Amino acid sequence: MTIPEKARVVIIGGGVIGCSVAYHLTKIGWTDVVLLERKQLTSGTTWHAAGLIAQLRATANMTKLARYSQELYGGLEAETGVATGFKRNGSITVALTAERREEIFRQAAMARAFGVSVEEIDPTGIGELYPHLNLDGVVAGVYLEKDGQGDPGNIAHALAKGARQRGAVVAERTKVTESHKTGRRVTGVSYQGVDGDGHIACDMIVNCAGMWGHEVGRMAGVNVPLQACEHFYIVTENIPELTQLPVLRVPDECAYYKEDAGKILLGAFEPVSKPWGMDGIPEDFEFDQLPEDFDHFEPILEQAVNRVPMLAEAGIHTFFNGPESFTPDDAYHLGLAPEMDNVWVAAGFNSIGIQSAGGAGMALAQWMEDGEKPFDLRDVDISRMQPFQGNKRYLKERSTETLGLLYADHFPFRQKATARGVRRSPLHAHLLERGAVMGELAGWERANWYARVGQAQAYEYSWGRQNFFDNVAEEHAAVRSNVAMYDMTSFGKLRVEGRDAMAFLNHVCGAEMDVAPGKIVYTQFLNARGGIEADVTVTRLAETAYLVVTPAGTRLADETWLRRHVGDRAVVITDVTPGEAVMAVMGPNARKLMQAVSPNDFSNAVNPFGTAQEIELGMGLARAHRVSYVGELGWEIYVSSDMAAHAFETLWEAGQDLGLKLAGMHMMDCARMEKGFRHFGHDITCEDHVLEAGLGFAVKRDKPDFIGRDAVLRKKEEGLKRRLVQFRLTDPEPLLYHNEPILRNGEIVGFLSSGAYGHHLGGAMGLGYVPCAGESVAEVLASSYEIDVAGVRVTAEASMKPMYDPKSERVRA
Repeated sequence: MTIPEKARVVIIGGGVIGCSVAYHLTKIGWTDVVLLERKQLTSGTTWHAAGLIAQLRATANMTKLARYSQELYGGLEAETGVATGFKRNGSITVALTAERREEIFRQAAMARAFGVSVEEIDPTGIGELYPHLNLDGVVAGVYLEKDGQGDPGNIAHALAKGARQRGAVVAERTKVTESHKTGRRVTGVSYQGVDGDGHIACDMIVNCAGMWGHEVGRMAGVNVPLQACEHFYIVTENIPELTQLPVLRVPDECAYYKEDAGKILLGAFEPVSKPWGMDGIPEDFEFDQLPEDFDHFEPILEQAVNRVPMLAEAGIHTFFNGPESFTPDDAYHLGLAPEMDNVWVAAGFNSIGIQSAGGAGMALAQWMEDGEKPFDLRDVDISRMQPFQGNKRYLKERSTETLGLLYADHFPFRQKATARGVRRSPLHAHLLERGAVMGELAGWERANWYARVGQAQAYEYSWGRQNFFDNVAEEHAAVRSNVAMYDMTSFGKLRVEGRDAMAFLNHVCGAEMDVAPGKIVYTQFLNARGGIEADVTVTRLAETAYLVVTPAGTRLADETWLRRHVGDRAVVITDVTPGEAVMAVMGPNARKLMQAVSPNDFSNAVNPFGTAQEIELGMGLARAHRVSYVGELGWEIYVSSDMAAHAFETLWEAGQDLGLKLAGMHMMDCARMEKGFRHFGHDITCEDHVLEAGLGFAVKRDKPDFIGRDAVLRKKEEGLKRRLVQFRLTDPEPLLYHNEPILRNGEIVGFLSSGAYGHHLGGAMGLGYVPCAGESVAEVLASSYEIDVAGVRVTAEASMKPMYDPKSERVRA
């Protein structure tokens, strides 16, 4: 086989993911596609995967991709002649606790909203479907009849054959040794092959290198945070009485069971896993196994023998230990790497590579073809990863936990326990002293809530009201009736400056950026479809300088979006996030507190809503931005990191006479929900049209040239197909998180994009899109609405206007 000297794309890695990307690129018409595999196809991780193929994932789009994988594998054999072993034998997940029952029943409700066939079953029903199961302690289960399993190696080989049939070159025993770069672009790769060394010039590369993905990423100048971990399973001897069974998952015992050819495969996701290959993966690694560690696996096996007693009689044919790669947040990496403009990534599949490969390959191929995401892929977009997360010590520590989290209880607000404390606000110690309970986002330690004196500064997780519920209610009451302060330092801060700064931001942002210095503008970055790529506030600091403030988790993605649209404009973009701390002072008495610490004028006449001013604060200096994400009078106080502690102490001391209360991120989420403020990544994403999201007020349609303008004008002309609606449950007891089905006149029409408790309004609240083609607002609101909470329908009030302070009089007070 001849390896070409030039290709449109070089795919690095011949596991199931690389084969899927090659298959899907050729399927949409790409011809000069080259896949290079260092040893043999599937010889890294794919060959020893368990091959479980489930439909349901945590979000609608991840479920869409998993379902696509199933449909693809069902037809591959007919297309390529390679048997994939795919069969729909169903799956059962069983709960051994009331908390797990709540979790899987909420997942079942979510499945219905996503159009997945699912059935809640009692222990008797479980026993009928899986007669070999010991039902002691089993509380309930869910059954997905269309889930299945397949032969991982053959699925990959079928995809590779499909790619070859359409002209792709798939070269084995060809190791990429170097990426050649000019600026932000890779120009080609060098390789060592069976016939000697060579070079391929290419327009782009795709890193599908699996557990080598971190190393291959570094070679190409990009950060791909993942870590290989040991993954264990056993396969029994043949069991004569065994017939085809559904896949069985018992997450409370960290175990899954797969019947295959008269044997049982028992696999585990143990709570504390074993990272592997920290010093590099052996050069000769190929279809390799890792040393047995029976002591590590024994606790899982003991529980399994009790749960499926026939295992005690069956001999162990194979004890297997092989590496799988895991990411810091248990979501895989997909998309265009932020550091380069033609390096794509599909790696780090966290033991769900087989069920993900078809959909991930399809989505990435479409993204590469169109130059923009085909739909919202924020869960897996590589740009969510922070640069520091490529640190090898960090990855080792975090990966001891992430493997086990796949089967841990997925409680709301659950925080990672490992690799913490990397990024801290200058106020961190001050907040801890006063009872802060920290959560983590993008590596930032953030005060999520405050413990009372004598109360443990720790989460007690549950699906019901957690131990912080009343604490957050008190913080919420302080914001609504008095004054509260919370730390917003973690939010991203991008300084955009230069003689073309205004024209550049007017091109990227929907709103008008030609405003007076000191003016704050709420706006979105739109894509060509009118979808929302970023949700930001932009403050004009001076004639040629602006500050763009972004959510903490999307700072890198938003900076990358800006950089990719600069073109030849005279603009400099600088991440200044760590340079300033930010304290939000919010509530009806916020002005009194500001006047107590500063001689500046905070009146409406001098500092109206939506403006910023330089101020003196205590003995230092700061900048006061009059904006609010909680729907109250308030200021976000920006102060350089060196003066942050002094500013905090000054505000805290002055606040004692006013009853100032410290508050956390949970309060902020509850308060913004009452006000109907959108949360980027949940309520608004790249596939949510800005007008359907109810944000038309933030778009200046008569601007001549901004990204998405045509799509906005077109949508205005043709009318909305759906609207974002605010809901409040009439029963104050149930809790909402997100993804709960919305029922309109008894029929499922959508699901909640976000949920939180409205402590002031007295009930759980949510936002969600409702179809409305050809309907007026009045017609949409005339219907009766219910929200499905773990299988129970709860009546809900619906509103298009914010249920709290609909005219925004309080923020302008």
